[in-house]
Amino acid sequence: MRDVPLTYRTAGESHGPALIALIEGLPAGLHLTPDDIDGDLARRQLGYGRGGRMKIETDRANVRSGIRHGQTLGSPVALEIVNRDFQNWEADRMAIWEPTSPVEPITLPRPGHADLAGMQKYGTNDLRNILERASARETAARVAAGGVAKALLRRFGIEIRSHVVRIGDVAVADRDNLTLDDFEGVDESPVRCLDAEAAVGMKAAIKAAGQRHDTMGGVFEVWAFGLIPGLGSHVSGETRLDGRIGGAMLSIQAIKGVEFGAGFRLGEIPGSQAHDEIFWNEERGYHRLTNRAGGLEGGMTHGAPLIVRAVMKPISTLSRPLASVDIATKEPRKAHKERSDICAVPAAAVVGEAAVAFVLAQALLEKFGGDTIDQVAAAVERYRADIA
Repeated sequence: MRDVPLTYRTAGESHGPALIALIEGLPAGLHLTPDDIDGDLARRQLGYGRGGRMKIETDRANVRSGIRHGQTLGSPVALEIVNRDFQNWEADRMAIWEPTSPVEPITLPRPGHADLAGMQKYGTNDLRNILERASARETAARVAAGGVAKALLRRFGIEIRSHVVRIGDVAVADRDNLTLDDFEGVDESPVRCLDAEAAVGMKAAIKAAGQRHDTMGGVFEVWAFGLIPGLGSHVSGETRLDGRIGGAMLSIQAIKGVEFGAGFRLGEIPGSQAHDEIFWNEERGYHRLTNRAGGLEGGMTHGAPLIVRAVMKPISTLSRPLASVDIATKEPRKAHKERSDICAVPAAAVVGEAAVAFVLAQALLEKFGGDTIDQVAAAVERYRADIA
């Protein structure tokens, strides 16, 4: 029996001193390197269409607890990502104590953002109190936690990858037969797209949106390779992996829809074409020739790659703002304009990797237990022998 389940929590504001990720429930003895975390933080900052903030920040995780000599101790791991831009804000707009000079409240909520509902919920007349935490800058802490989860999964041969499949009306054809090797070099694409021709069109669409003072959304896929069959469970709704992964993906800022495998297309075709037939041979054991289910059946992994797709809406901060209402006067005004991106779908895909990785790491530890990584490994080895 493990002492505590694997969980994480983030803290921090977009322009505050730092972002924090606190991870609890990791087994002792997991080997980690700085690049396990910092590599994904750097990847999160990639992508054509990012704004000026990415020129200021160089995200790195400072470990504050839970790791010694490159190995987890079994105690909570605290990761800190310093916001370099805080030094430009700490005297007034984001002063922790009394500011050095008066700060005017921001009273023009942006359509599509958390501003208005958050101001009503928390009783504030300054949307800075809402937008700082609602900002997608918070996802840097999620990516740091996901990097640790990926290292745990990698110990058992599970690898997570992502790519962009749509920006606006420019899309690549759906595929359910990608391999790990197919993702080589994806981060070298300015939009993290595997199709070079489509990438050109996506970049052009983002550029055109910027020239119109507009923003663009899109769709990305996350793939997980090397999954052990039987992670998750069918016995109750909260243990089904599709529900848990879907919830994790939808908790990412601006994500408005999630599907697995063939997803919504399954509602258009008959069952004879929708399901993945089962085969067996000495070399591969049980296997399928298609993966329309996206690697999940009955809320459980079945050994094929996990395929989860998410749609990100266009960013709600526009350089040519939309109509709004001044909450101080109730008069019609244009919405507040904050520094922002034109398109962040390539970065959101990296955040999606982190979301999927953490749920899979939770499911793995729930099934195999163990307070040390060696105990988990022994249980995995026994199980693989049982199902061979």
